[in-house]
Formats: sequence, structure tokens, C-alpha cells
Amino acid sequence: MSIDYSQKIPNNVNLSNDRTLQRALEHWQPHFLDWWREMGPNDFASADVYLRTATGVDAQGWASYGAVKMPDYRWGIFLADAIPDRRIGFGDSFGEPVWQQVPGEYRSQFRRLIVTQGDTEPASVEQQHLLGHTCPSLYDLRNLFQVNVEEGRHLWAMVYLLHAHFGRDGREEAEELLARHSGDADKPRILGTFNEPISDWLSFYCFTYFTDRDGKFQLKSLAESSFDPLARTCRFMLTEEAHHMFVGETGIGRVVKRTLEVMKELGSDDVQAVRAQGVVDLPLLQRYLNFWFSSSLDLFGSEVSSNAASSFASGIKGRPDETTQYQDHVCADATYELQVPDGKGGLQTENVSLRNAMNEVLREAYVRDCEIGLKRWNMQIQKAGHAFRLKLPSTRFRRGIGAWANVPTDLEGRIVSREEYERRLAEWLPTPADRAYVQSLMQRVTAPGKMAGWVAPPDRGINNLGLDYEYVRLS
Repeated sequence: MSIDYSQKIPNNVNLSNDRTLQRALEHWQPHFLDWWREMGPNDFASADVYLRTATGVDAQGWASYGAVKMPDYRWGIFLADAIPDRRIGFGDSFGEPVWQQVPGEYRSQFRRLIVTQGDTEPASVEQQHLLGHTCPSLYDLRNLFQVNVEEGRHLWAMVYLLHAHFGRDGREEAEELLARHSGDADKPRILGTFNEPISDWLSFYCFTYFTDRDGKFQLKSLAESSFDPLARTCRFMLTEEAHHMFVGETGIGRVVKRTLEVMKELGSDDVQAVRAQGVVDLPLLQRYLNFWFSSSLDLFGSEVSSNAASSFASGIKGRPDETTQYQDHVCADATYELQVPDGKGGLQTENVSLRNAMNEVLREAYVRDCEIGLKRWNMQIQKAGHAFRLKLPSTRFRRGIGAWANVPTDLEGRIVSREEYERRLAEWLPTPADRAYVQSLMQRVTAPGKMAGWVAPPDRGINNLGLDYEYVRLS
């Protein structure tokens, strides 16, 4: 389905046939642009950026490349093509036709899910607000801006659903999405991870690897929804989310590659010797991975959740790849085994309804997906002849939600005393000295084809262009 770029708001939902909705969204549009100018990468408004823009929602038409000034980027509303005769794929209404409108009894649940998802999109732009000033290359700067404009469009996707299907409540929620700000003391973003500062590019790579991967799994769950406009919206968003995770995985891989090059030159893995050469030592990278992985785990919610059970039963939110990965799509009698603290320093096993454990099912799938990148990075380290291995901490570590909330554990998930936990945090998470060192590496490089000394060049450029291409033309 092609996208109509001749309209004030590009779309493929025949917006011009609904004048009331079109006027409401055109009223919201200048507020969005004001937010972008204030909270987006505003110091680069005059730069020409080699950006990808969707021209269609099929595999052939969704990417067109060219130089664009970011304030002129054509944000819009794009839904994946409808699947003919699509049926509800899970829950109590399994096999019935999907819904084109929100059933009244599920209105508040759907609105809460859409608002929460929508809130994460502008939040990440705000977190990355100043990163352009310390870019390691024009290639990376362009990738940052591509992520930013697509997060802006993902906000549009959720705002469209709020305006189109939730009346006055939806319009008010859409305004609030621009009123909250990442890290704001009075009106922070809804989810804690999206209030964490991202002041260096190592954090950006970790965020796009771990936190955008959470976004992938949330979108895949919503893409199974019985509410067809939400499902179609999320299916298209997933095509863009894949690039964000690519930026994270290849970014961390380039950090590892450059560090290994320096270690080979030195003939040593001594941390201080490595740092003296201006690269990220592997133990420091491990602490950053620990921080961002553990920070992202709570985004899935509690291990046992009546809300998750209700969302599955009602057809609101399914499991990722529900139709292809699972045989039982109703899960009325299935159970799930959990290990939880017994309150005495040990563990106990609980069998709970599978419906109540849907958050944990999602989290486990996320962890397996995260492991893929670590295998690749560790293959680099192994080939270089080093014994060090990067690994994910336990899903019990540093949790703030669920059965393991505020339970002190080590990286392997063993319960430890509060005193030991506090004492060893400096081993496990980035210290102020670590962050200061990483910040000292953040020297801006903007000559075409050049890279900062702490990160290796990528294997290839963008859209078959060379690494020396001027991906961002700065005025």
C-alpha cells in the first residue's frame, strides 16, 4: 500500500476521508513540531542528513534514501496491509474475526497499553538529545538521527490510534505524551528505563541493543492483537525497530573489535594499559551491559500478573509469533513453573497459571534474543585468543518489579546479604569513575570516513555507499 506524501500528514489510512480526525491530528501536529524543536537534536536542524523514508509498507517500497533536513522529515501514519479474513489468534475469543473498533469493555486496557508504548518513543529522543555533539563519526551521527526520526514517527503511530479510536480521552492522552519528559522531576516518562540519562555513545549502543529489543518484543506482542488497527500499526513499526537494534549490535561489536586491536598491539589485556590507549576495556563494557540489560528487564512487568492474564484472555496482547511458535493458543489450563524467593534467603518453586505468567514468557524470549549478540562478540574475543567472555547477568539481578524486586543477588542470581550487594555494586555496574572515563573518550569526529579512536569502522556503509560518504552535511 503506497503512502500519500502530498497531504499535510503523509498516510496510507485515507485520512482525507475523515475530516474530523484529520483536523484533530493537524491541530496536534504543530505541538509535535514544537516538541521536536525543543527536545530533539535541535542543534542540527540545518544539517542535511542521509535519511531513509518509507514510501510504502511492503518489502519493496518502504525505504527511500536521500538528504533531508530533520525538521522537514515527513512524519506520518502508516499501517501494514490488512490480512484478509484475519482471525483472533489467541485467548477466549480464538478463531473469531478481529476487531476494527475497540470493544467498550476493553477500552481502558487498550488505552493504557497504547499510551505506555507511545510514551517510550519520544522519551528515547529526549534521552539522546545531546549525543550528536560527541559523535564518533558521520556514519554514527546519521544512524542516531535515523533512530530519532523513526522514534518520532512511532509516536505518530500511537497518537493516530488514540485520536482515531479513543475520542476526547485519546486526544488528551496525546497531548500528555508531549508534556512528560525523560528525567523530569515533576513529569517524568512512565517507565523507569526511559528516564535514565544517555550521555555517551557506549550507553547509546547498549540502549539500542537492549532497550530497543524490549521494544521489539512489545511490538511483536501487540502485532498479534485482536484489535486490527493496532496489530497493523505495530507490524510496520517492527521493520524500523530492526534498524535500531542493528545500530546497537554492530556498535558494541565495533567497540569490541577496536579494543581487541589495541590489546593485540600492546600484547596485554591490562585494564590501565588498555585505557591509556583510549579504548573501552572489556570489564568496563561488561559493567555497561549489566546496567542496561538489568534496567530493561523490568519493562516486561511482574513474573505473575493478573493484568497480563486478562490481556491474553481478552485478545488484547498475545505472545510474539503466537501463530507460528505455539500450539496451545488458549492456555486455559496450562501452568508455568517459577522459582521465587522464599523470604528466608532461599528459593521456592511455584506453579502458576500460564496466562498469569505471560510477562515471564515474554522476558525469557527476550533473554534468548539478547544472547545472540553476545555469542557474536564472544566469538571475536575467542578468535583473538583471550579467555574473557561477555555474559548476561541473571534476570534476578537489580530488579525493581516482581518477585525479585529489591532482593539482593549477585550477577548469577544467588541471594546475598544487603551489605555484600551494596559493597560489590562497583564490581558489577559502571562507577562514576567508569562513566567519567567513557565520557573522556567522547570526542566529536566529523571528517568523512574518519572514526573516533575507541570504536572500529563498520564493515560497510549505508545503502551501498562508502564509509567516506558525507552522511551528514553540517552547516
